[in-house]
Amino acid sequence: MAYRAFAGVVMLGLVVMVASCSAPITTREQGGLIGAGLGAGTGAIIGSTVGHAAAGALIGGPVGLIAGALIGDHLMGQEMRRQDQAVQSEQNQREIERLRRENERFRQERLER
Repeated sequence: MAYRAFAGVVMLGLVVMVASCSAPITTREQGGLIGAGLGAGTGAIIGSTVGHAAAGALIGGPVGLIAGALIGDHLMGQEMRRQDQAVQSEQNQREIERLRRENERFRQERLER
């Protein structure tokens, strides 16, 4: 009975936290929230086997939060690198086109001489 009440409070807290965010949450924050939920759930399940579901959830939640945030941070770094590479690729493509036009202009000038 206490486990259900605790799980309800945790879920309500997570819903309120997510709903109160005015800006979209980052990948790091998403990972942290997912990790906290999974950690609390896993901790509660493990803790219930020894009769202390709430203690297991209280221990598992922060551990899951940290693990999820670290994974989310890594994924966020990959996204940023991918975006940087896309920008660099576009700049390189524009430079190639500029050089092609310049090369064509030089050819035309040579033929006109």
